[in-house]
Amino acid sequence: MRFPIKKILLYSCLALLGIVVVFLVCRALLDMENIGDSIRGIFDSLRAILLGCVMAYLLYPLARFSEQFLLYHNVKKKTARAMATGFSTFVLLLLIVLFVYFIVPQLLFNLPSLVESIPGMIRDFSNRLADYLQSHGQSVEILQKVSDRVTESFNAWLQEDPLSALVDLASRVAAVAKSLLNFIIGIIVMVYLLMSRDQFVGQGKKILFALCRNRRTCDTILKHLRVINVIFSGFVSGKLLDSLIIGIICGVCLTILQMPYVLLISVIIGITNIIPVFGPFFGAIPSAFLLLLTDPKKCLIFIIFIVILQQVDGNVIGPKILGDSTGLSAFWVLFALLLFNHLMGFWGMLLGVPLFASFYYLLREFVNARLRKRNLPVATQEYVNIGGIDERGTITYIVPKTIQFRPLFRGEDSVWNRMRQGLKRPFFGKKSPSKEEEDTGPDEKK
Repeated sequence: MRFPIKKILLYSCLALLGIVVVFLVCRALLDMENIGDSIRGIFDSLRAILLGCVMAYLLYPLARFSEQFLLYHNVKKKTARAMATGFSTFVLLLLIVLFVYFIVPQLLFNLPSLVESIPGMIRDFSNRLADYLQSHGQSVEILQKVSDRVTESFNAWLQEDPLSALVDLASRVAAVAKSLLNFIIGIIVMVYLLMSRDQFVGQGKKILFALCRNRRTCDTILKHLRVINVIFSGFVSGKLLDSLIIGIICGVCLTILQMPYVLLISVIIGITNIIPVFGPFFGAIPSAFLLLLTDPKKCLIFIIFIVILQQVDGNVIGPKILGDSTGLSAFWVLFALLLFNHLMGFWGMLLGVPLFASFYYLLREFVNARLRKRNLPVATQEYVNIGGIDERGTITYIVPKTIQFRPLFRGEDSVWNRMRQGLKRPFFGKKSPSKEEEDTGPDEKK
């Protein structure tokens, strides 16, 4: 008698999986309070791996270009892969070192002096505003009280040493050390992913073809994944390059305009420009407020400059770099930002547009496939004036109603001519003859 070994193994695996699931569910029900902490712990432990995956995804185009360049010059594949990965890692570390060496010291040098000078800025600004109101006969008592209250509160906050009051020194050191450790582990994960990316891609496709019975389904899934990859890579890389260019242009122009805190404002504008639509406002509002306390005239110049810069970015730089990478209209971009900001917070504003663009693409492909099966048109414009579709597939169209306008001044049927004829008619007295009376003669009336 032959035993069905395959069925026995299958049922054993399913039974073992069921026992594990029941055990996990029972443990979760008995310890509901610590489920959130456990989930946070899992995400914290995987933070370094996620960071490495993100860095590998961002550096993949550079690594691929470098590898293809080396292979073109007859370098062996393994050597080219290692050299391309090392070059990409070197570029990433070089950018970080340049940022730390040039920008971080300037920020640390400007921020303490800026914080200390804010009370004086508020006091000077309130005095100028009070002089302006007094010159126009307005009362300044409420303004003076508000200014004194704000200045006293800010000075008390400074005297209490808020850095040590808000965050303990030991916890800050531990957080910095943990972040540094996660970054180092992320670099290692990134290098491993870039070196073995073909193996991971092959394993994913192997699992996909093993699970799907129909090969056509596998081909469709792979096609959609390639398109989603193009959407994400095009948007993320293009937005980063666009923000870098905007930050550099902002720094150069503010230096020419002799603005204070040039480096600080340029970094804020460049970083917040990564967020679509709302990013420029997030960066411009605190920068404009800072310049308002320093010099109101320069604040006005800065606002005008930011408006011009964002128009250039939105109409020239952005379309040249990003193109139509997402395929979304302005309305859906705004909808995606508001929706994912509510769901995911800050990360939703960063990644909400490509995520929604991916969902939009999948929904569009699903709808188009269903329409093709029914032999119906796919273009959206053809459905604007459709009145209905019968069972045979015959489409009936509705003629849109048009508003007939008359000329204003020219012609006998113009609005002006009708107004003149109406004014000539007498409002009181003898009634003007009707058309029937005009047609009938005097003999017919008798």
